[in-house]
Amino acid sequence: MGSLDLTTFTGFLIRRAQQAHMAAWQREVSSDVTSVQFGVLNLLHDSPGSSQKDLCTALDVDRSTIADIVARLQSRALIERVRDTQDRRRNILHLTERGEREWLELIPRVYRVDQVLTDTLEDSDRAELQRLLTLMLQAPKVRKVMRESPHPL
Repeated sequence: MGSLDLTTFTGFLIRRAQQAHMAAWQREVSSDVTSVQFGVLNLLHDSPGSSQKDLCTALDVDRSTIADIVARLQSRALIERVRDTQDRRRNILHLTERGEREWLELIPRVYRVDQVLTDTLEDSDRAELQRLLTLMLQAPKVRKVMRESPHPL
């Protein structure tokens, strides 16, 4: 039996695509702000006063991961975290002025990453790729595997 053609396996291609995304992100956007950290900034721009739990749900990451991201962004004075006066167990988050400026500076760079990754695709192919990836990620078996993963996602 010969070796397998890895390019026929979806997971292999997704891993390679993630490598390309990370390389493009570091070159085009930032080596200081990760794409998930940008996701937090972006969500807080649109929904100031969100809780860490809200961010976990919106970004599909676990509580320990979001706590680490929030702590890093807070230490860089990009967000502020305060206790909710209605529910003392809940932290609510806001962008600082510096965080708002950082978010604005990153927006065109984020668009460039998408351009780098999909430049050779027709608009219809780009839309189809996004549709298929979204469909895959919403599949019940995939959601279950992600929820049950022993590793923070």
